[in-house]
Amino acid sequence: MGFVTKEKLFSKDFFITYGWLLGGCFVFALGAVLFAEPYGFAPGGTYGLSMVFHHLWGWETEIAALCMDVPLLLLGIYFLGGMFGVKTIICTFAIPAFMRLIHYLYGYDALLEPGITDRTMLNEQLLSAIFGGIVYGIGIGMIFKARATSGGSDIISMILNKYTHISLGTLVIIVDCTITLSTVVAFGDWRLPMYSWIIVFIEGKVIDLIVEGASVHKTLMIVTKEMDTVKNIILNDINRGATILPAIGAYKGESREMIYTILTRREMMVLRHKIREIDPEAFINVIDSREILGKGFKSLDAE
Repeated sequence: MGFVTKEKLFSKDFFITYGWLLGGCFVFALGAVLFAEPYGFAPGGTYGLSMVFHHLWGWETEIAALCMDVPLLLLGIYFLGGMFGVKTIICTFAIPAFMRLIHYLYGYDALLEPGITDRTMLNEQLLSAIFGGIVYGIGIGMIFKARATSGGSDIISMILNKYTHISLGTLVIIVDCTITLSTVVAFGDWRLPMYSWIIVFIEGKVIDLIVEGASVHKTLMIVTKEMDTVKNIILNDINRGATILPAIGAYKGESREMIYTILTRREMMVLRHKIREIDPEAFINVIDSREILGKGFKSLDAE
């Protein structure tokens, strides 16, 4: 259960973590209502698909997304176990609740209909795609900072990853791009998926900046008194590999061991949180890794 973390009830960390989580849900909902939904975009995920349903049949976006997210959450628990935890459950219900509130205050009618040709309105669409990507990225980044996942279509990618062994990042892109292409089928406007891809691209970059650094993977070198505990967390909880390297402290000349491991940015956040709990005096060197080749990462045959 690599992404499950528990904060002591009503502790400082508890309020910070759930502040990030609920704040991220609100910002995500804001981006959906103000920048994506009114222009017929479908920037991936169940909410992107729900926006298509809204424009086609008038369904309320948040209700349609919730109707898809709850079964997906149950499927995820069935196939993957309880790796999501209470935070993902909170996201599943908090995002549509915030969307409902914003719709109540702001309105529900689309600003522009898909298929527009007026140049001024097209420029407005482009600006909305750019700022939508920024707002979406901030929202998802805040959710990641809370060491959580928003669920939704990510669960489909996680299930496919378990049984196909295709990298999770590749599967997320495939699922999201498939959803964005649904706008062509629904509206016959080839520009809409392009705008949606702009949102997805900018969103990914902003997430990297929010979570700390633009690198997808992080190389960690860890020196800790709780070597066996940290090693078990990496191997069993996060389900990643690690290498134990012999080391000698320059100051006292003492022989020690150092853990070398490579994690995704979210896995790194989880591990750092765990180490802080079990050994506050541990030493962790985090390095941005631009490209990782080998088993569990990018194939050595890839160009």
